[in-house]
Amino acid sequence: QVQVVESGGGLVQPGGSLRLSCAASGSIAAIKIMAWYRQAPGKQRELVADTRGTTNYADSVKGRFTISRDYAKNTAYLQMNSLKSEDSAVYYCYAEIRHQGGSGFYNYWGPGTQVTVSS
Repeated sequence: QVQVVESGGGLVQPGGSLRLSCAASGSIAAIKIMAWYRQAPGKQRELVADTRGTTNYADSVKGRFTISRDYAKNTAYLQMNSLKSEDSAVYYCYAEIRHQGGSGFYNYWGPGTQVTVSS
């Protein structure tokens, strides 16, 4: 069984920083892609950053957010700097994972972590 769990969300003032973590655990043979999405109330879920080949970012977060991976720990991070109120959302981790003994990659989502940017 495989799990993907986010952590690190919370309340931060505008201009502040947060670091989100996403840990994948279980019988994992390989992780092809890890990515961060977010969904604000009344809006569709949108891609924030991913590691497909090179790192890719939504235009709204370029220069402020950085995605990274620790391959040994099956973990991804999202460093968020210069946060704005419009960054407030539930942030979800997405991963494409191959199980031990398996042949294909499956999509996994974490339960999400709330980020609120407010004074």
